[in-house]
Amino acid sequence: MSTLSTLARYWSSALASEAEYRANFVLSAVASLLGVAGSLFTLGVLYQNGHELGGWSWPEAMLVVAVYTLLDGVQQAVLGPNRAAFTQLVREGTLDYALLKPIDAQVHLSLRKLSIWGFPNLALGLGLVVYAGRRLEPAATISDFALAAVPVALAVAILYALGFVLATCTIWFTKTDNITIAMQALLESGRFPVSAYTPGYRFVFTFVVPAAFMTTVPAATLARGPSWGWLLGSALVACGLLAFSRWFWGFALRSYTSASS
Repeated sequence: MSTLSTLARYWSSALASEAEYRANFVLSAVASLLGVAGSLFTLGVLYQNGHELGGWSWPEAMLVVAVYTLLDGVQQAVLGPNRAAFTQLVREGTLDYALLKPIDAQVHLSLRKLSIWGFPNLALGLGLVVYAGRRLEPAATISDFALAAVPVALAVAILYALGFVLATCTIWFTKTDNITIAMQALLESGRFPVSAYTPGYRFVFTFVVPAAFMTTVPAATLARGPSWGWLLGSALVACGLLAFSRWFWGFALRSYTSASS
């Protein structure tokens, strides 16, 4: 059985299980809608009296919020639930059973769960991307949206790799309850265009915490056209972090094996 078909079975089972809690899903959707409305309201306050944030127009800044919301949906739907399940396996001492399954262990531990609670943010993020993109001058075209999907995919890869590296640390430090807080703080730092921050923060959010590559670069690609230097930087950061997460997982696994032998 292929990896994709195995994941499809996992996801189908997870969706069927969570679909039973429809009332909770409706409440989650309302909470997501209020969250997006709150983000836009906060942004709107900063744009009063014709002011711009870091040289970004109102529709352009909305795109940053849209990409942030989209990534938050990915976090809630896939990345967060799998990190929580992974750390629980380590704490309970049952990680060995997951390692014995006939599927790549990293793929299994990081992608097998799918939660419907992230779907509202995914839908709201996509909808806001389209709405803000059509309000640009000139309005974004289908090809513009397609091109912007590339840095969005790279942003998801960056978010995945960072989260998996943090989750892998539970092999040594079982009490890592702050992982979710850390990942949410990482996303929150990209809620506004990176140019809106002071030079010191811009440096941190670009070269230390890659928030700029996760939200600002995708939004700028759609709003202002591709900057090949930034796109190349996003690709290098994503590939580098994915490779590091793979190496770090293997390194941690060797430590885990020696500890249990």
